[in-house]
Formats: sequence, structure tokens, C-alpha cells
Amino acid sequence: MSNRLKIAAAAAMMAVGASSFAAAADGPIKIAINEWTGQHLSANIAGSVLQEMGFEVEYVTAGAVPQFAAIAEGSLHLNPEIWTNNVGEIYPKAVESGDIVVAGELGLSPSEGWFYPPYMEEKCPGLPSYTALYDCAQAFAAADTFPNGRLITYPADWGTRSKDLVATLDMPFQAVAGGSEGAMIAEMKSAVAAKQPMIMMFWEPHWVHAEIDLNLVKWDKATADCESGPEQKRGDACGFAQAKINKIVSKGFKKDFPKAYDFVTNYSLSNGVQNALIQKVDQDGLSVEEAVAEWMGANESTWKGWVGGEISLNDQLDALQVRVDKIKKLLEAN
Repeated sequence: MSNRLKIAAAAAMMAVGASSFAAAADGPIKIAINEWTGQHLSANIAGSVLQEMGFEVEYVTAGAVPQFAAIAEGSLHLNPEIWTNNVGEIYPKAVESGDIVVAGELGLSPSEGWFYPPYMEEKCPGLPSYTALYDCAQAFAAADTFPNGRLITYPADWGTRSKDLVATLDMPFQAVAGGSEGAMIAEMKSAVAAKQPMIMMFWEPHWVHAEIDLNLVKWDKATADCESGPEQKRGDACGFAQAKINKIVSKGFKKDFPKAYDFVTNYSLSNGVQNALIQKVDQDGLSVEEAVAEWMGANESTWKGWVGGEISLNDQLDALQVRVDKIKKLLEAN
């Protein structure tokens, strides 16, 4: 064994010794990465804990809707942050059939809808009621939408709920898809700084609510089963269903990675934790990996609690072998 390999193996032994939660792993656990910072953080925290347990982890960029087919067929294993009101048709069918397994809720308390800055209430009397938007759409207009108002919606591959609702309720607005979460935030901040018209489909938890004052459009009723479908009508509209945020795994995950599955069921994040981490990434300039590493170091008792205690020496040695084999491959490749 070369000196470099001896050093690497020793480092791996120290890493296992520092954590009593290692577990044998068979191949990488593939975690879906979606398009928004909060999900990047929840996914990387999950991945970091799994790595501490001795598993190999691979992060795979996946569209918010296309990912469900991949998880159902087992080419992806895990997504810890699924917003259940923006999932299309594949997800509920796959859950019902057992091809996707719900491993509980993540713990976040979400809210989604159309947000606007408070100064727009002077230009559109009657807000926050959605009915006011019929009479003052021009207050939200842009050159490319006039006389209709401009409604910034989620990126196209996040679904078309806002566009569908505008059409269903025959509202004088044009839905314009945002390019990404970052592009939406940049447009929001620019509009607010200049006190320009702005109304946008957005969500919380999110750090932006700590920096920018935003009000939420209100509907006739708010029910858990609200759908932005054809049954809605002016005077009897409920806007958007408010999501649950689920952790999901492939159907073979529990059998193939039983200790990892136990961890996923215990894994939980609060709005406060995620908001603070999002702010570190999107405002303070940390990378997702840096923010997660910092959080892991400061909250060891929390994530070790998710793992559930010490495991056998044999499992620790199996995990060590997995790490050593991986290091060998890396060294041989170099």
C-alpha cells in the first residue's frame, strides 16, 4: 500500500471513529436535486448525514416533475422535500401503486400563493382580495402585457397552476414564467427597490420574507383540498391548495438501505432552520456545501438523534471498507 493510500485509509478510519453511526452500504444512494435553494439544502443535509453513516451518496439534478418517473423506476432513490401541491399526475399514481414510498413529512410549514409589495394596495384598492385584481389589472401591467397585468409565475417545469387559475377565473392578467428561483428573486428585489408594479407566485419558508415586506392575495375560502381547476369561479374561488412537504423514496429503498430508510423517516427540518441556511447561501455567499458543513458541525446532537444511536462494530467496519474502497478508486484514477 502506498503512503498516500495509507494516509487516506487512516483518515477514513478516523472519520469512522469520530462517528458511531456508520452503516454498510451497497452502491451510491442517489438523491434528487431540484431547482430551488431550500431543496438543495434539505437534500445536502440528508446526503451529509448518510455519508457520516458510511453510505456513498450521489446528487442528481432532476426536474421537479420528471423526477417522479425516475424515483418510481428506482434510478433515483430519495428526495427529502416534495411539495405535494405541485406534483402533476405521475406522483399520486406512483404513490398509490407503491412505486414511490412516502417516508413522512419533512416538518416545514409551507405557504404558497400570489405575493405583492404593500405599496401596490394604494394603486389597487381592495387588495388583498383577489377580486380587486379584476378592476386594477393595469396597475400591474408591463409594456409587453398591457392592458393586462403581468403575473410572474413559477418556472415552466414547475407546473402551470397560476396560468390555469388565471384562465379559469378569466382574470385580466398574463402569466409570465420566471426563469429560475434566482431570476424571480432578482426581479422581485428590483421592482420593490424602485416601487414598480409586481405580483408573483411565491412561497414560504424563504429568506426573502425576512428582507422584503410582502402581502398575500386572499381568496374566498381556504381549504386543504383546494385545486386550481375548472370548478373554481369568481365569487367562489379558493386559489391554491397549501402543500404538505413529504420525504419520498423509491420502493426498494427500505430493503436495499434499511438503516438509511430509518434515518430518512426521522429526518426533520423547521422553517427557522431552513430560512437561516437559505440566507447564508443566497445572501451571505456561502455555497450549499459550506452552509451544510457549518450546520452539521454546530448541530451534531440533532443529526445524530436522527440516526438513532450507536450500531455494531461489524457495521462500522463494513462502512470503513466502503470508504477505503472508494478512496482506492480515487487514487487509482489519479
